[in-house]
Amino acid sequence: MIRIDDLEITPGEGLVRAGGQVLTLSVRELQLLVAMVEHAGGIVGREELCHIVWGRELRMGDRSVDVYVSKLRAKLEQAVPDRIYIHTHPSFGYRFQPQPKLTGDPGAADAHSADAHAPGPADTWPLADARRVE
Repeated sequence: MIRIDDLEITPGEGLVRAGGQVLTLSVRELQLLVAMVEHAGGIVGREELCHIVWGRELRMGDRSVDVYVSKLRAKLEQAVPDRIYIHTHPSFGYRFQPQPKLTGDPGAADAHSADAHAPGPADTWPLADARRVE
């Protein structure tokens, strides 16, 4: 089991809880989540995610990674609406870093974009917060 903030993942059982709610994820969504969590705090490229989850190279024009990340993001944020889990870094990839959703902030509408929240020293995500429980 992997515990991060209010998220619990049991990959072997395909079980994910966010904010105490059990999420129904597809196999690909679960694989994406685990891949991003394993790189928590760092940016994981679309090409790397495609290789990890689909076992192939990312083809030009292939939006599979983006579509599945969007579905995963929606399920996580539906369960815990006041948190952002997945951040988009255009032209680079995605970063898994749970943080409170800012309200009343002019950039909050685009909080998934790297432009709305550029990573800095305060954004380092200590891996000690991710606990693998066996």
